[in-house]
Amino acid sequence: INIENFRGIEIRHFAAEVARLALVIAEYQCNVLYLGDQQANLLFLPLKKENWITCGNALRLDWLSLCPPMGTGVKVRYEGLDLWGETYDQTEMDFENAGGETYICGNPPYIGDKKQDKLQKKDIEFVLATQTKRWRSLDYICGFFFKAANYLLLTNGSAGLVSTNSICQGQQVPYFWPLIIKDIEIIFAHTSFKWSNLASHNAGVMVVIIGMSSKSEGEKVIYSNNAARVVKNISPYLISGKNLIVASSRNSISGLHQMILGNVPKEGGNLLLTKTELEDLEISDNDKKILTKRIYGSSEFIKSNQRYCLWIEDENLSQANSYESIKTRIEKVRKFRLLSVDSALREMASSSHKFREMNIGKNKTIIIPRVSSESRYYLPVGLLDQGCTITDAAYALYDPDLFYLSLLVSRLHLVWIATVCGKLKTDFRYSNTLGWNTFPVPTLTSQNKTDLTRSAENILLAREHYFPATIADMYDPKRMDKEYPKVREAHQRNDEILERIYIGRRFKNDTERLEKLFEMYTQMTAPKPLENTKKKRKTQP
Repeated sequence: INIENFRGIEIRHFAAEVARLALVIAEYQCNVLYLGDQQANLLFLPLKKENWITCGNALRLDWLSLCPPMGTGVKVRYEGLDLWGETYDQTEMDFENAGGETYICGNPPYIGDKKQDKLQKKDIEFVLATQTKRWRSLDYICGFFFKAANYLLLTNGSAGLVSTNSICQGQQVPYFWPLIIKDIEIIFAHTSFKWSNLASHNAGVMVVIIGMSSKSEGEKVIYSNNAARVVKNISPYLISGKNLIVASSRNSISGLHQMILGNVPKEGGNLLLTKTELEDLEISDNDKKILTKRIYGSSEFIKSNQRYCLWIEDENLSQANSYESIKTRIEKVRKFRLLSVDSALREMASSSHKFREMNIGKNKTIIIPRVSSESRYYLPVGLLDQGCTITDAAYALYDPDLFYLSLLVSRLHLVWIATVCGKLKTDFRYSNTLGWNTFPVPTLTSQNKTDLTRSAENILLAREHYFPATIADMYDPKRMDKEYPKVREAHQRNDEILERIYIGRRFKNDTERLEKLFEMYTQMTAPKPLENTKKKRKTQP
């Protein structure tokens, strides 16, 4: 392969020069091997002036002009072919070089949508603003995938790019993949793995490798856990199956209990209390039960951190104001809200004794942390009594049937939300509209619900057995089996009961779980056929 066949784009000048020099040295080494030292030295000097490594911004440059396709003497018409729907300056380009394919390989920058600076956001706007209104919510790496896909539509070749796994999870999938998946196929994929390097302060990053082509013939391959699996099609979630994309839903497709975000305080820290601050209020035990609650977010539930809040219903306001310590805090909330630039928050100053929302379970609440560690085998979901409420750091099911806890803590639900909800760094990032409302659950019989309720009770009893161990303690994967075996056993029984409801047996692995869930999702969200609404004509006697 001639050195002229290697083209590259690198934004840093020094790195671009190093890459060019590396190519020259590699060519020299090959010449030494195949032509001998003397002939190699004659060819090596003087160094060629040509530079096939372009120093510049790959999202701003025209890849076709930097690396034109190698045709077979035929004219290629570009008009209307590119993903932008635009034409080039010339509608025809004639490539008379020898035939061949183009392979794009890259390790583009990983920058989330909220961490991009102004110039990077402008790059994404330049590439994708004409394609989607959601371009501001796309990771920086989406621009490189789009440029590669556009190039492949006009050439004979394929691309293989390393990416953070976020591009195949959560909202990135419905926001980005519909832009290219209709024209581009994923021909191979390596599922998520942690990629570390030798840099100082290296934290590692969860990445995937995705191969794409516009002309795919033959089998596709998914690489995972040191194994390769041949499949018919690879979806944007990097699993075997159709190119199905899970979109957020306002209601549960399975008719499940409504899940909503916890209560947003918006009070400048004046209604939230530590245990010491609660005691400093110096209110009677009876009034404490009426005017305060134990409050939980993700951290408070998982680590059992004690936190409290003033929970003042309108009918109890005069009672609360009888305490100067509480009255002072309410006044501070009022001033905090009045100074806000948010007009909606300023309007809330008139009810400064309350959170923005005041949702609470009459009997019980199931709490689902918004963010939790990916290392756990199960989601750390729990049950709270009527004396507790939750913040917006968690989701809640208020006064649900207990069998819902069995669904939430199952391995089935974990692999579903890990795929469709995405992650914050390496932590699970839960979403009610994307994780819970889209979760496919078969129709449950009364006996199914009874079995699952009993299973949920067994999990709670197993946790209680190890009191005062925290959820963080009991669900630590390094300690769970050895120190808290009853919790692990209760979860395994729960998985067996639930999975038998789905397929009559235990699933073999998470891949089989996901494929079944996506199959059910496809069936449950498919458009229903229109019923024949024409009225039959009555026949006259």
